[in-house]
Amino acid sequence: MVVLEEEFQNISPEELKTELPERQPRFVVYSYKYVHEDGRVSYPLCFIFSSPVGCKPEQQMMYAGSKNRLVQTAELTKVFEIRTTEDLTEAWLQEKLSFFR
Repeated sequence: MVVLEEEFQNISPEELKTELPERQPRFVVYSYKYVHEDGRVSYPLCFIFSSPVGCKPEQQMMYAGSKNRLVQTAELTKVFEIRTTEDLTEAWLQEKLSFFR
């Protein structure tokens, strides 16, 4: 079972990373305003699996084992993983999304 822990509105990737625990895994579904090189704007729904180094192996296995089923059930296509909360920046997210032009 997946439980919604918190919901934020109008939060930047940098603000979001301060909300993530540094030693516990989390699933994040994030709608991001992405401006394409040609000026088009889209709002991709990104699934970010935060699996920090140093979290308990049991928690890591529980989250990792649930990830694929959740992604399939929610029909998410932009799936990313971070190993430290510091990785979650606007530049990182833009780089990941540039693949999906």
